[in-house]
Amino acid sequence: MRPLFDSGTSADGFLNVALPKGRLGERVYAMLAQAGFPCPELLDPKRKLIFENPEAKVRYFWVKPSDVPAYVERGAADVGVAGKDILLEYAPSVYELLDLEIGKCRMCVAALEGFRDNPDQKLRVATEFPNIAQSYYSSQSRDIDVVRLHGSIEIAPILGMTDVIVDIVETGTTLKENGLTPIETIVDISARLIANKVSYQFKYEAIQTLFQGLQEQVAAKEAAQ
Repeated sequence: MRPLFDSGTSADGFLNVALPKGRLGERVYAMLAQAGFPCPELLDPKRKLIFENPEAKVRYFWVKPSDVPAYVERGAADVGVAGKDILLEYAPSVYELLDLEIGKCRMCVAALEGFRDNPDQKLRVATEFPNIAQSYYSSQSRDIDVVRLHGSIEIAPILGMTDVIVDIVETGTTLKENGLTPIETIVDISARLIANKVSYQFKYEAIQTLFQGLQEQVAAKEAAQ
């Protein structure tokens, strides 16, 4: 079976968009549709992953949030939306065009209440984001031992496996329920519009139309606050 289109060389005139699966992706799609790139078929509850609207010349596909930058960097998608956490962790070679001001949260260091850091000992850090953690503590000349975990990392300090965790914090409820508290904010996180560098040249007009439509929505939301 031949590919739907060749990565980075799609000449069918469609703008290929990688959307993160889940609630964030649904919010992003609503903004994209308002910006002039609707695709009603995408709202179909069937288990399809790729959707097209020939009239709007747009093709959407759902992917795992952490995979969006890979699809964009490799040219399978012309544009996509990814969290700033993913961009910082994987540092893909893409253009970051716009902060959509949605999906807001924080990347934080959290520890058990009453924790006191001992600078004479290596700090043990549990995280799903080893590159972000390493970069943050390197900027402080702090020696750390990273323990990479995938989910429920709040347990690590409770069991004494690590001293702290580096993780995304939205409301802080999960931390509080497990006796942890944020002690440092590393960076604020939100959803970003990203573009493939080659596509940005060859599909500039379509990408600019999308960009401007989204930018107007972000500006209107900020003005209303």
